[in-house]
Amino acid sequence: MRPSLLDPLFAPATVLEGIGDRTAGLIANVVPADLTNRPLRVGDLLFVLPHSLIDRTNRPDIANAPQGAIVTLRLTVDRHQPPPRGKKNVPYRVFAFDETGQIALTFFHAHQAYLEKQLPVGGEVLASGRMEWFNGRASMVHPDYIVPIAEADTVPPLEPVYPLTAGLSPKVLRRAIAQAVARVPDMPEWQDEGLQARLGFPSFRAALQRLHDPRSVEDISPENTAWQRLAYDELLASQLSLALVRARTRKLAGRPLRGDGALAARIKQALPYSLTPSQQRAVADIFGDLAKEERMLRLLQGDVGAGKTVVALLAMARAAEAGGQSALMAPTELLARQHLSTIAPIAQAAGLKTALLTGREKGRERQAILDGIASGDVAFVIGTHALFQESVKFRDLVLTIIDEQHRFGVHQRLAISAKGDAPDMLVMTATPIPRTLVLSAFGDMDVSRLTEKPAGRKPIRTVTMPTDRLDELVERLRSAIGEGQKVYWICPLVEDSDAIELTSAEDRFASLKHVFGETVGLVHGRMAAREKDEAMRAFKEGRTRILVGTTVVEVGVDVPDATIIVIEHAERFGLAQLHQLRGRVGRGDKPSSCVLLYKPPLGEVAKRRLAVLRDTEDGFVIAEEDLRLRGEGDLLGTRQSGMPGFQVARLEFHAELLATARDDARLLLTRDPELAGERGRALRVLLYLFGKDEAVRLLRAG
Repeated sequence: MRPSLLDPLFAPATVLEGIGDRTAGLIANVVPADLTNRPLRVGDLLFVLPHSLIDRTNRPDIANAPQGAIVTLRLTVDRHQPPPRGKKNVPYRVFAFDETGQIALTFFHAHQAYLEKQLPVGGEVLASGRMEWFNGRASMVHPDYIVPIAEADTVPPLEPVYPLTAGLSPKVLRRAIAQAVARVPDMPEWQDEGLQARLGFPSFRAALQRLHDPRSVEDISPENTAWQRLAYDELLASQLSLALVRARTRKLAGRPLRGDGALAARIKQALPYSLTPSQQRAVADIFGDLAKEERMLRLLQGDVGAGKTVVALLAMARAAEAGGQSALMAPTELLARQHLSTIAPIAQAAGLKTALLTGREKGRERQAILDGIASGDVAFVIGTHALFQESVKFRDLVLTIIDEQHRFGVHQRLAISAKGDAPDMLVMTATPIPRTLVLSAFGDMDVSRLTEKPAGRKPIRTVTMPTDRLDELVERLRSAIGEGQKVYWICPLVEDSDAIELTSAEDRFASLKHVFGETVGLVHGRMAAREKDEAMRAFKEGRTRILVGTTVVEVGVDVPDATIIVIEHAERFGLAQLHQLRGRVGRGDKPSSCVLLYKPPLGEVAKRRLAVLRDTEDGFVIAEEDLRLRGEGDLLGTRQSGMPGFQVARLEFHAELLATARDDARLLLTRDPELAGERGRALRVLLYLFGKDEAVRLLRAG
């Protein structure tokens, strides 16, 4: 039931003049929205924001126009010089002049008739573009604008510059965005009046117009009130939808899960070590939540190796004591198997049955697992997305645990919840998330943090090394392997790409194999699951001693006797990702090292990033620094997996607005839980506008 007011913005982008399917496909590459399951819409273009401005107010005469500058010249056309017949690679030149000299306007693959019409001999024109000088001769290649003097006011004095992709011309994108902005209807005001006045926010439409038709460089700054207004709109939509999910989740009353502590005690006994203080606190928090009438919705944050799986296992034991089943969902098969190998033996010692369910189990084996889940014989089910499937029926699912939460959306959290009668939910992440991001991505959750390193973990020595000392590094590895050590070697690409000069995993594998022979293995994302597992197994069992890989080894791979990790082109990785990768070593009782190989010279941000990593192993310090250095979208390595995936908001500029938006959303739902009042109805428009229709559906579902 989308408000009809929004129809012009929900129309396919191909309704815009000059936008066909091909151009829409190109524009989709620069749009910040998630377009995985739908075509590009007109409204998506509103949030493609300019990153800089071209100033066309610089209007010198030819002789005084500086090399490389964007200038706008007043010219008289003198003559045309088409290329000789059959010489297509020679450009078409139009010579023009002013009182101070002559200039050649140069065009490749030109249409003569078109240029003769645009630039009639003797005509006076305004030409705007980049000035170039060759041997004292002035030239402008493919001017951006050529207009008759009578139409001089059609050349924009300031022109916004948008992100582009190969094949998409700036002019086409600008025209499409201008059309989209023109289609924005008069919206009802969803902002709180007092807040709007206090922060000096313009209306939604005025904010868009100011950003897309700027009058000064200040107009396109994220700290300007126009950008802040749109950022606040987006943060409010996000916080409101999280609060609605929470309200809905809480409304499905949970059932108190209480137990006598016998199974939990057996599991603690089976552990080879005692719990750390923060693990004990987290377990107490979770047991407290489980005993309540409301459903638990808790986020468990812990650095790599801080012992989250054990906390999860104790939560599952409490669920089993209360007579129910638990499901643990991991983003990859590799990680699911990893959890199985940790959990199954300990669960077995406590007399509990564990099953694994991924896309790989087939036929009879799969059916036997499904039967065990349906009968309640299996207490703990570990799996991937396969747990969502229709065929998976639980006898009594009371607890769902989701690992590496950022890889699953809100709707997937709801889908797994639908498998039981409003099960409690625990979400785990090894990505240390700064407080502002916890608010933005998990505004709907209570948080427990595991802060200590597990007992027996040694600090990891981190060093930086330029690539020109590679031979020296290989020699050191030779002696380390001679002493029985194991090495990870991480590369940023799978195979060579001409566009970027980085050493690919396959190339590095070949060069190391040349030195170390069959002791080198390879693992990357393009390999089949079985090949990956086999490569990991060979490394674990010691048949290979060096494992060359891409970042697939980042999450959940556990080889306690791997003591060295080399990260090639470390300057290309985000801080959080480097920290995650480093956590693959230091898991045993031997001292470990991490070598950050970089290609000099390093930029300022890269220098700072590598220095932070050298100086600290505290994941939370690293995450806060990462957020400061490069913004939230890249916190997890790529913009696509970017944490909250905002289109307009930039947490490095708008973090304060986030807390305000959360309080605003909570207060609002206390006063108007159905969003039925005047502001509530306006806010429904906002939710649709920022793609939070899921939340509106929850309202309707009650």
